[in-house]
Amino acid sequence: MMKYVLPALMLLASGGALADAIGGEVEKQATNWTAIIMFFLFVSSTLFITKWAAKQNKSAKDFYTGGGGISGTQNGLAIAGDYMSAAAFLGVSAIVFSRGYDGLIYSVGFVVGWPIVLFLMAERLRNLGKFTFSDVAAYRFNQKPVRLFAASSTLLIVSLYLIAQVVGAGKLIQLLFGLDYIFAVILVGTLMIVYVLFGGMLATTWVQMIKAVLLLGGATLISLLVLKHTGFSLENMFAAAVDKHEQGEAIMAPGSMVKNPIDALSLGLALMFGTCGLPHVLMRFFTVPDAREARKSVVVATGLVGYFFLLTGIIGFGAIILLTKDNPQFFTEMLKDGKTVYEMVGGVNMTAVHLSNAVGGDFLLGFISAVSFATILAVVAGLTLSGASAVSHDIYSSVIRKGKATPHEEMRISKAATLVLGVMSVVLGLAFEDQNVAFMVGLCFAIAASANFPVLMLSMYWKGLTTRGVVAGGLSGLLGAFILIVLGPNVWVAVLGNESPVFPYGSPALFTIPLAFVVAWLVSVCDKSAQAAEDKSRFAAQYVRSMTGIGAAKASDH
Repeated sequence: MMKYVLPALMLLASGGALADAIGGEVEKQATNWTAIIMFFLFVSSTLFITKWAAKQNKSAKDFYTGGGGISGTQNGLAIAGDYMSAAAFLGVSAIVFSRGYDGLIYSVGFVVGWPIVLFLMAERLRNLGKFTFSDVAAYRFNQKPVRLFAASSTLLIVSLYLIAQVVGAGKLIQLLFGLDYIFAVILVGTLMIVYVLFGGMLATTWVQMIKAVLLLGGATLISLLVLKHTGFSLENMFAAAVDKHEQGEAIMAPGSMVKNPIDALSLGLALMFGTCGLPHVLMRFFTVPDAREARKSVVVATGLVGYFFLLTGIIGFGAIILLTKDNPQFFTEMLKDGKTVYEMVGGVNMTAVHLSNAVGGDFLLGFISAVSFATILAVVAGLTLSGASAVSHDIYSSVIRKGKATPHEEMRISKAATLVLGVMSVVLGLAFEDQNVAFMVGLCFAIAASANFPVLMLSMYWKGLTTRGVVAGGLSGLLGAFILIVLGPNVWVAVLGNESPVFPYGSPALFTIPLAFVVAWLVSVCDKSAQAAEDKSRFAAQYVRSMTGIGAAKASDH
């Protein structure tokens, strides 16, 4: 899920393909009125929902979690909406188009983290948490240091994600709609603020649900039209793709992208455990009434996400068949290093968009373009709500006011934080317009996998964890991931322009996840303080609540 995008991390590790879509110059296209009209209809409907949701928000619980009364099916659809981002749709189909079978392997990588969430985390998160994942991380520990760490991690992830999303929105809309970059960025920022400021989690959930239905519907339609072209036979589709692709049967062989086994393993760990540590995804488990509905949410989300990535594979192979250099409207002739080359208009990440035009004409092109923008809009709303919650609930209410803040005060701070995050995202989006910001996505996943996931797992499952262990382990994972990403090829070489990286691998997860676990364990076993003894003594009560739900937060009574 998304929130920003899982496939972007995969594309980073495979050479930064997504960078072309969200960094550097983009040729502005003619105004796409079909896309603009469809997007206007989407925005109008979601603003109506926001107005309705605003009337339901009578407390902080309503604002943060939609009152905790969202059903498991609805929440699962919203989680899938968080996960099925624009880069997932555009990026994975593009990598299948470029590399064939490898893209299918990566698609599997984006789904395998969900069983971990289902079996190890969903039930305990719902029973222990209230508004944010730091409620779980800090449940039996000294609140101030643990919440400060959790809030810092959340805000860092949210800020980096927002920059990548807003820059991506500007570039995509500049290409798809023919609008100027500055107008696209301001539009995204404004709508994001409106959704969160007035509608809270309830409006954000419905926006995600609508977007998920539209995206699944559009991807399904494209896939059916592709399969119709090959007689509804996957075998015929693969055979036609092999016949059309310049690499022939080589596109059906695995392993051409991540040949280094350490890079492949590290990337897989980041994809799996990063999903389990993304704050805007974890926050959704507090929107359902009980642990049973939390589990149901994961089951629904897993099914929808798996189906979605199956569709992206069909779209990618369909593009190999239907988008060829014989179609001049989709490719442009360029001169590079003295040689004539053909490049896809807008870059390879526009594969799904061009395919929609090839199989469905201007109407389907407009629909997919509008859905792509709506996808980004829905994701930034969820990210903003997560960041605002960290400021108001974790920092202001729990640390500054030491749990004594009134719901009215907390709501006021949350809305102020929403405004600040919205303005900041627009300003940074404009500042980073011509920069390669793709590495930020990899950093977000590295932090989520290396800092948040170890802390959550140890706090829920290990009696010996202490407050000092939480902070030391979490910070070691966070700082380790940050430093190694900066010293790696995606920043040290691609962004800073050095000849060779200090850290040779694209993802640091293989090294920083164990680092966080080991540091948390070592500091905890060496901690003989009175606070440590108290931390350990509270584990039994935490375990009972996590397994039974006795004392867990209930849904609001509207």
